[in-house]
Amino acid sequence: MGIFTRFRDIVSSNINAMLDRAEDPEKLIKLMIREMEDTLVELKASCAGVMANAKKFQRQAEEAQARARYWEQKAELAVKKGRDDLAREALVEKRRYTERMDAVEKEAAEQNGLVDQYQEDIRELEDRLRSAQEKQRMLVQRHIRANKRRRAQEEIRRVESAEAMVKFEDLENRIDRMEAEADMVNFGRRPSLEAEFESLAGDEDIEEELKTLKSSLTKGGEGSSQG
Repeated sequence: MGIFTRFRDIVSSNINAMLDRAEDPEKLIKLMIREMEDTLVELKASCAGVMANAKKFQRQAEEAQARARYWEQKAELAVKKGRDDLAREALVEKRRYTERMDAVEKEAAEQNGLVDQYQEDIRELEDRLRSAQEKQRMLVQRHIRANKRRRAQEEIRRVESAEAMVKFEDLENRIDRMEAEADMVNFGRRPSLEAEFESLAGDEDIEEELKTLKSSLTKGGEGSSQG
């Protein structure tokens, strides 16, 4: 495929439509960008070559113009000296260089026209390349966001799955059992000898306090009956 055919295919293509139809948009846009970059390099190289040719033709035109002036001056000198024969030959040389100057100037103009077209094509392709690179950046961001959402949804589905719920129930049952086992550690266990004596001492204190209370109540009743 020639450089101009590739260029026209690129600038006339609908990138959005191509990406919408593609099975792998990221891969396609990457290939398109690479094709654009390669074509851009070739366009710039060709443009540089045409610019060099334009300068060469312009230089040749200037040289031909200088030679035409040289022979014009020789013709004038010959006329002044009465040598019309030499003047005619000088004018023939002048015409030959003038015709060459016109020809190379035409070539130079055509080359400059090509340079202008190349530069316009380069600017257009650079615009398309920037657009494609922006789309690539957006695709990458969308891909990253899509992956994050997919992983989040997968995690949600995993947590909500029956297997996960069973695991949570098993864990809850294990914790209940551990708590029950902890409660049963001292259940039914006889108190130590010291604890029994401390209990007895506590019972005696209660008995003494009870006797005091009953005695005070008894005395209070007797006093009121005597009065």
